[in-house]
This record gives sequence, structure tokens and C-alpha cells, in this order.
Amino acid sequence: MQAQRRLEDLISVGPAMLRDFEMLGIRSVEELAKQEPKKMYGKLEKLTGQHQDICVLDTFEAAVAQARNPRLAAERCEWWWWSRKRKRAEGKG
Repeated sequence: MQAQRRLEDLISVGPAMLRDFEMLGIRSVEELAKQEPKKMYGKLEKLTGQHQDICVLDTFEAAVAQARNPRLAAERCEWWWWSRKRKRAEGKG
């Protein structure tokens, strides 16, 4: 039987991101898999009352993708992969 994955086991997720998940009420990989990264980002800005670095969104994207797919390609587990994807979509990369 496979051990249950924990939020802290996800690549690109460190102590600050774990605090953000806690603030957002996300306490498990299963809960994270049901989230939408852009909505998480907006909610975090509302909860904190301050603008969040756009890389927070990229890290949310990486974390949610891993939560949904335990066999996600290694490069897609890194927040910077999502930064490049976002910048390409914005015409900046």
C-alpha cells in the first residue's frame, strides 16, 4: 500500500507555501487537487490584504498539478516551469 502524500511532500512547496495553504483552508493533497490556482491566488490576496508576487500563482499551479497527478513529469513539478508557461501565454517569453 502506498503512503498518503502530504502537502509538504510536493516539489516547490516550502514553509511559506504551507502557511498559505493553511490560510486558504487547504490541509491535504486531496483538498488541493480540487482547487483552481487563480482563485487561490485571488483569495490569498484578499485574506492578506496585499498583492502577492506572481510566482505564488506559479507555485500554486505546480502544486495543484502534482496533487491531481502523482506521476506528473518532474519538470512540471517545479514552479519555474509554470512561470515560463505563463509568460509565454502573456507574450512575454
